[in-house]
Amino acid sequence: MRMIEYVLFDLDGTLADTALDLGAALNRVRQEEGLEPIPLAQTRPVTSQGVRALLRVGFDLRPEDDAYQSMNQRVLAHYAAGICKDTRLFDGIEALLGELDARHIKWGIVTNKHTRFTTPLIAALGLDQRAAVIVSGDTVARAKPFPDPLLHACETAGIPSENSVYIGDDQRDIQAGRAANMATIAAAWGYIGQNEAIETWGANVTVSQPSFLLKALENLGLR
Repeated sequence: MRMIEYVLFDLDGTLADTALDLGAALNRVRQEEGLEPIPLAQTRPVTSQGVRALLRVGFDLRPEDDAYQSMNQRVLAHYAAGICKDTRLFDGIEALLGELDARHIKWGIVTNKHTRFTTPLIAALGLDQRAAVIVSGDTVARAKPFPDPLLHACETAGIPSENSVYIGDDQRDIQAGRAANMATIAAAWGYIGQNEAIETWGANVTVSQPSFLLKALENLGLR
């Protein structure tokens, strides 16, 4: 059994529910284009995949399309203006973080969200002074599913990756964690699409809600 000394979280769909604010940014652009809003039920499942997926759902746009870059920047501008209006930590996350703090277990955040969004969002959630490390999508050269951001988080904290665990709601999170030689937990409460087979991702364990995380972490070697 591993000895878990370090707990790392993905941000969107794992630590915090950002779907409302990201969906609202997309719908503001749709409103500017004279279009009806997209229901949250359609945008929520792709939230962890970022604006690229939102533009696919909202405008049937791909990165190779001529209008993609301008639309991307418009959505991001609206998101930056309302980055933490409706975003909240998932129920049970604050209690878990408090328990980790009480046990003097370091924890951090590793996300593919770029720094200009990560920094104000983490501050608004009141986590910027608590997290041992915050790694954004542009902190290192290669983002998830490469292991580089997770390895950087471990190097920063001075804790070996084999004594760490990564929790995420996207297959890329599990791929990155496994490549970094970490234990991995698949967060089934996140933005999992209906057709996604989370059990095929190869995580050490799948957890259905944050209130079950502490027990899962203890089973993996948290003391």
